[in-house]
Amino acid sequence: MKKNTGRRDFLKNVALGSAVALAPVHLSNIVDEPGKPGSNLSEPTKRAYNGAYTGEHLNRIAMPIGGIGAGMFCLEGTGSIAQVSVRNRPEMFNDPGIFAAIAVKGIANGAKLLEGPVPNWKKFGLHDAGNGLSGSTTGLPHFHSASFKTEFPFGHIELTDKDLPLDVKITGWSPFIPTDEDNSSLPGGAIEYTFTNTGKAEIDAVFSFNSKNFLRVDDGKNAIRETRGGFILFEAGTKEKPYPSEFAVLTEDDKCVVDHCWFRGGWWDPLTMAWNAVKNVEAKQNPPVPNDAPGASIYVPFNLPPGKKKTIRLIMCWYTPDSELTFGQMGRRKDCDPSSGCCNTPADLQLDKYDKHFDGKFYKPWYSSRFENINAVIDYWKSNYNELRKKTEIFSKAFYNTTLPPEAIEAVACNLSILKSPTVMRQYDGRLWSFEGCGYDSGCCHGSCTHVWNYAQAISHLFPALERSLRHTEFCESQDEKGHQNFRSNLPIGPTTHDFHAAADGQLGGIMKVYREWRIHGDDNWIQKMYPMVKASLDYCIHTWDPRNKGVIEEPHHNTYDIEFWGPDGMHTSFYIGSLTAFILMSEHLGKDASTYRDLQSKARKALEHDLYDGEYFIQKITVEGLNAQNPATAKSYGGDYSDEAKKLLLKEGPKYQYGKGCLSDGILGAWIARMCMVPESINSDYIKSHLRSIFKYNFKSDLSEHANPQRPSYALGNEAGLLLCTWPKGGKLSLPFVYSDEVWTGIEHQVASHLILTGNVAEGLTVLRASRDRYDGRIRNPFNEYECGHWYARAMSSYGYIQALTGVQYDAVTKSLHIDSKVGNFISFLSTDTGFGNVSLKDGRPALHVPYGQIDVKKVYVSGKETTL
Repeated sequence: MKKNTGRRDFLKNVALGSAVALAPVHLSNIVDEPGKPGSNLSEPTKRAYNGAYTGEHLNRIAMPIGGIGAGMFCLEGTGSIAQVSVRNRPEMFNDPGIFAAIAVKGIANGAKLLEGPVPNWKKFGLHDAGNGLSGSTTGLPHFHSASFKTEFPFGHIELTDKDLPLDVKITGWSPFIPTDEDNSSLPGGAIEYTFTNTGKAEIDAVFSFNSKNFLRVDDGKNAIRETRGGFILFEAGTKEKPYPSEFAVLTEDDKCVVDHCWFRGGWWDPLTMAWNAVKNVEAKQNPPVPNDAPGASIYVPFNLPPGKKKTIRLIMCWYTPDSELTFGQMGRRKDCDPSSGCCNTPADLQLDKYDKHFDGKFYKPWYSSRFENINAVIDYWKSNYNELRKKTEIFSKAFYNTTLPPEAIEAVACNLSILKSPTVMRQYDGRLWSFEGCGYDSGCCHGSCTHVWNYAQAISHLFPALERSLRHTEFCESQDEKGHQNFRSNLPIGPTTHDFHAAADGQLGGIMKVYREWRIHGDDNWIQKMYPMVKASLDYCIHTWDPRNKGVIEEPHHNTYDIEFWGPDGMHTSFYIGSLTAFILMSEHLGKDASTYRDLQSKARKALEHDLYDGEYFIQKITVEGLNAQNPATAKSYGGDYSDEAKKLLLKEGPKYQYGKGCLSDGILGAWIARMCMVPESINSDYIKSHLRSIFKYNFKSDLSEHANPQRPSYALGNEAGLLLCTWPKGGKLSLPFVYSDEVWTGIEHQVASHLILTGNVAEGLTVLRASRDRYDGRIRNPFNEYECGHWYARAMSSYGYIQALTGVQYDAVTKSLHIDSKVGNFISFLSTDTGFGNVSLKDGRPALHVPYGQIDVKKVYVSGKETTL
């Protein structure tokens, strides 16, 4: 099997080639004006944030529908279904010929696809466009007008057409219930079609849902099977790849009839005859055939008096229980005792409810351990549909019951769709494992990469048990006896090799995240059992990157930019301080001596504030001499060998890929992660604020037209606005600065913007946020797919940090205390914990808590650090 590890392959190739009442006025949803920071200078932003998408803003809408780690299909802004990815991998160009249609008797032009106008990008430029895109449904009649609005995880579409006396509403959704990760991980979704007769006479119509058998593979064995109220597409696979896959569509409408086999013939005969049945307002019924049915249709005839409504709901689910997926090199099982700081599996600690000693050779999805076959999935969906929808609605209503800026809510909601994309996977025992993003037909950058997933804040609050499973993998299977962590975990999850650098930001960030998981979960038993592994990890970091106990990360340290920084820098020293602070607090809680670490923390703070702060922002002091590491030209790195030219550059400028005197957008990242992880701030807050203001001053560009980016420019370019990863406002830019430095990443934009807000720079933070959302407004980019190294990139879930940044709301389950520190005055906001979710509000200094789902046990409440009552 060919494996695409995305960014790593890219680097190797480079090396080879060389509402609201409580909302403050200044945060209202005001349309940007041309020339103002954050606006698109070619035209004003016309679409209201968190509002409906219409016209050209529908072009790229594609909202994932499916379960966490279970596969998906996308509901496009017009109502079409595309990017169907239900075979344990992304299939970005799988637009398989699925279409819903309505036909009304006695009306000219009365038969149409239940989709809005075809976006222009689908007309030319796609694969096979030069041959006419044969067999595509884009050539069939569509509704004339559409709009799309999300209330995550619901996507709502409205269709109208001058030819038809109908208003059509489409709602696509799949279960999403915080704290209930299993029901949120089902392999399925639903689409509900509601028709309202706007005419003066009764209409006689037929709704249909039609699909080619898109699971068919060459030399495979396929069929379309029966299920009550629908059909099941089936493919058994080939002799060489015997991986069966099924996709079911059904309705519980008692008038439905099913055509299990479209007309069989050459050219475009099957689709032509299927459309003939639609336009003739027929409801065809055909039994299944043994094999090679081209497609199938569900028909629901209905009569609708004037002013009345009819809703037809379709349930879709799938089942692909096996794969040939495996990533990483299997390491050895360790001979050790967890009490010594080493464990092979969370089963050694009896902590992870999902660890079942899964030892399969290849990846199997979690749902295949719960459901025996597609029929079991269908039965569960049908039996629990109403309850799952009700609970999902409770979440959606609580989430959108907010007065926070609409651009912030939009950024959080749209990026929650990453959890429904093929970026995220759950293996057979239920443990989480993920890519960084998705390529066109495979995951991009495997292994729940620690330094990327550092930024993602959503899962830890919404599904804490899944987030804890990531910590278990990092500190058990992926950590050796010495404390070295492989920052990319294997799939299936198992012992890893340890033949490359640990990632300094990833490993230090993991220590802070252990602290976060403990505060969210509130279980002292958990932290007591995790503590030895955390200590081993931190000791490894000290020994490897600060061997002289200076309080700085100075030895070459691998990081999220896929290179090594040489010498101390603000970014990693802030990680160091945050992890030391978290470890000291854990140690003190458990009655452990932390004096050595407290001394290092003091040294680290002094080094950061005195040696790495230039009076305006934090920098890097590039260092080669006096380190244990010898020659950058021969050191192990992704960056490839040093050419003769690079060796000359080394003598003149130092190692390749550093940032030196640059203003790095991630330059105080460890302090942001600490705040997100409930670790108290232990760095001079004035210096942090100054660094963040410098980032905004120097790195935010309202127009990138004159910015030179020879790296990967499509994230933001031309007259678009964006936040650069680094600039050198005071000179000193190296000939070859760190790779990616000229790019714009949404995950870092959200991190910086929320950190600005946390420190009181609300207007600046919202300006950066708006620039990001303006690029992802549906015209050119999909609002539900912020990409970096692949689609649905995990780093973008840093956007969940806006909730905490704006409100200061944190729930500490250890002390059962609720903390509020608003940056926007009065507010209503969403809160999710390990045991329930709801809304927190603050009005005139008085807090309130409403919990519609589960429970949140609050003993103490603090507003701006002062204790009060609910």
